[in-house]
Amino acid sequence: MTTNQSGERQDILDFLAKHRGFLRHTAQGLTDEQANTRSTVSALTVGGLIKHVASVEQHWADFAQGKGESAATPTEYTPEVIAAWENQFRLVEGETLAGVLAEYEKIAAATDDLVRALDLDASYELPAAPWQPPGVFWSVRRVFLHITAETAQHAGHADIIRESIDGQKTMG
Repeated sequence: MTTNQSGERQDILDFLAKHRGFLRHTAQGLTDEQANTRSTVSALTVGGLIKHVASVEQHWADFAQGKGESAATPTEYTPEVIAAWENQFRLVEGETLAGVLAEYEKIAAATDDLVRALDLDASYELPAAPWQPPGVFWSVRRVFLHITAETAQHAGHADIIRESIDGQKTMG
């Protein structure tokens, strides 16, 4: 834990670390096969959720740096687009839980560096999307809060999936 950060920045770092820890805990001791198991009616898997959260965090970290949208929102949902979307929630051929976790750690460390360095009051317009009206701006602060919320939400999903696999729970 870094102690030379402002209270707000340290709070963001601590909150991110807490929820990332919950998410990583859901993968502890799983094989690649278990990490790719659909143990509920959902198509979600523990490994896929970690992969998804890493991708989302990278996307929002790019946005917080003023890089805009890192991937265009599809205008048409073809079978290929749908398959690519679904593949972000599972391990695909050649992917391992260890590899996904290593990539997540790399992205998390880079995001933490941004929390320490970026102007939290800087803001950027959200990219155009069917669900987003034009002219909405988010501050860098809000982006980091959103990353935390996304991580927390998916850590809960992963906890349910893991509990369905072998009974392990993050809490309780």
